[in-house]
Amino acid sequence: MNLAIRDVSYHRGRFILTSVGLGLLVGVVMSMGGIYRGLVADALSFSRAARADLWIVQQDTNGPFAAVSRIPEDIRYRIAAVPGVLEAAPLSFQTIQIDRRGKPFRFFLVGYDLGSFGGPPEIIAGRPIRRKRYELVAGEGMKLALGERLRLGLHDYTVVGITGKIVSSGGDPAAYVSLPDAQDIQFKSDNDAIRNERRRQAAGRGGAGVPSTHIVNAVVARLAPGADPGEVAARIGRWNHFRAITDEEQGRIITKGMIEKARMQLGLFRVILVVISGVIISLIIYTSTLDKIRTIATLKLIGSPSSLIVGMILQQSLMMGFIAYGIGWTMLLLTYEKFPRRIILEAFDLQVLFAIIMAICVLASFAGIRKALKVEPAEALGG
Repeated sequence: MNLAIRDVSYHRGRFILTSVGLGLLVGVVMSMGGIYRGLVADALSFSRAARADLWIVQQDTNGPFAAVSRIPEDIRYRIAAVPGVLEAAPLSFQTIQIDRRGKPFRFFLVGYDLGSFGGPPEIIAGRPIRRKRYELVAGEGMKLALGERLRLGLHDYTVVGITGKIVSSGGDPAAYVSLPDAQDIQFKSDNDAIRNERRRQAAGRGGAGVPSTHIVNAVVARLAPGADPGEVAARIGRWNHFRAITDEEQGRIITKGMIEKARMQLGLFRVILVVISGVIISLIIYTSTLDKIRTIATLKLIGSPSSLIVGMILQQSLMMGFIAYGIGWTMLLLTYEKFPRRIILEAFDLQVLFAIIMAICVLASFAGIRKALKVEPAEALGG
């Protein structure tokens, strides 16, 4: 007869409620790990989709994602002429928030040259952009329908295609338009703003006139086979007075700079919750041991070895941790797709967490085991 299972069945309600509560805590710990993995995937989503070897940005900046970067559009031709560069393409980025159906609607708008790379990595519905004006490919996360029209800047844009779950480093779904359209949306003023600027100039208070819209946030480059990214980046920085960032370096800038604090915060909460789980298991096992003092004393009186008593308490603790882990894992599997941010569950993270939970259960049982080993057989007789 397994004493641990027998005792659990006798105190079934308390054991189940405790396991469910621990399972909720474990599920939160799992979700935090998945949220961090999702943050990393979201932050690198667009840079990976661009499939660029180099990012050429404004000198002395960490652009275009971690800092503002603006460079002339025609720099692409100078970059394309650098030895080792196979092709170069200009890209424009901006975060837009508009009102749609009475609610805020926020997304990441990408402008790209239709004759080059840097556009949507895949089209899952509809077609790519074919006209240079007023067509838009929406990310799947925007939940726009084909043929739907969206007012951006001074014009309406028609959704002609749907791409996958490409998002910005901040998690906003991405949409694509042609580069001229993106530049107009970002830089072109409406007629009232132009008239006001002209009045200011006439009164001697104005600026330098209507600014050029031929500005981009970055030029991305693909290298010829065998070209060394570090050497080409150094050559561009030395001769063209721009900063060239390798794709690997861009990934470090995004992950180490932009989401480092989020990683530390999520990690701290995970540690706190794991410690709380250990304390709860320890208290439950200890109080359960106190309830069984006379039973344990009886076992000692009839000559049962201490290993039998230790095994009973340890098995109960491990059973509680195992069931709690299963509840947390099941809860997360059923709900993770409904989270507002992407959650990525990796097998390695789940295995490590399982090992940590089992280790905590072993440690948490020590208080109950210590108490049980101190019980005198005479207590079974009421002494």
